[in-house]
Amino acid sequence: MKVLFIGGTGIISSACTPLALTKGIDLYLLNRGHSDRPTPQGVKVLNGDIRDRASAEAALKGHTWDAVVDWIAFTTDHIQNGIDLFEGKTGQFVFISSASAYQTPPSTLPITESTLLDNPHWQYSRNKIACEEMLVDAYQKRKFPYTIVRPSHTYDKTLLPFEGGYTVVERMRAGKPVVVLGDGTSIWTLTHHSDFAKGFIGLLGNSHAIGESYHITSDEWLTWDQIYDLVAAAAGVEAKKVHVPSEVIGRFVPEWEAGLLGDKANSSIFDNSKIKRAVPEFQCTVPFSIGAREIVNWHLADPARQQVDARVDGLFDRMIEWASR
Repeated sequence: MKVLFIGGTGIISSACTPLALTKGIDLYLLNRGHSDRPTPQGVKVLNGDIRDRASAEAALKGHTWDAVVDWIAFTTDHIQNGIDLFEGKTGQFVFISSASAYQTPPSTLPITESTLLDNPHWQYSRNKIACEEMLVDAYQKRKFPYTIVRPSHTYDKTLLPFEGGYTVVERMRAGKPVVVLGDGTSIWTLTHHSDFAKGFIGLLGNSHAIGESYHITSDEWLTWDQIYDLVAAAAGVEAKKVHVPSEVIGRFVPEWEAGLLGDKANSSIFDNSKIKRAVPEFQCTVPFSIGAREIVNWHLADPARQQVDARVDGLFDRMIEWASR
């Protein structure tokens, strides 16, 4: 297969790229060449800016594709650009949506692909829903061959799973209390990017995936208390947890509010039956107990990665003071 990744060097796509190569896919990346992540040997790079129509057209001239994956589409303008560029030139257009597009909070669990799309809290998610609706309309009217993929919380060794990033780990290592959203018992799903890639690559060129949507997540479910405990254990310490309602956290740090109320504050359990039917070899094999050690070891290996945000650290102290009243 001849496949184009638009982007292709992010947290999720960086695992999909090498796996695609091992599967014998003739893989091209369209990007501006600004990524900090190295491009694997064997990938063909087209230098162009997908946000600049002339630049993209020049880079893509003369090419047709078995599949195109847009890793960096977030608005309907982005989707319309993709339709304009690739209609009649690809057998499949894969849009990376988000599991946060599902009904929030969900009325029933587990979440399936037929769960209503509705997120009143987060504009990011509503934009993804609008993108999906545009693709469905293009398929119904002109048979534009879309596939929608909805990742949930997918991570690699660089990404800590909570707001505040390494600042939280440093508090743990210093013996200071850390803030956990809600009462710590809501259930969350974390998926290692190498596991996500197994399901994702199997959808490329898959005729059964045209006009369909899939989420690709782990079957491991953890409470937020367990997630903090696993990260602390990976750092060789104990997590001194203080529970603070998500609404209160959002008042202290307004830029976190939409992502908390529109995503992390709600239990998320997914039924992965559909992706397993489409890609029978899909199986997640990296539990977060291993992933947490990978993340912590990566951060501790280089002092430059151990960045503490003094503002956020101070806000955590204020939240903990609020909780103690």
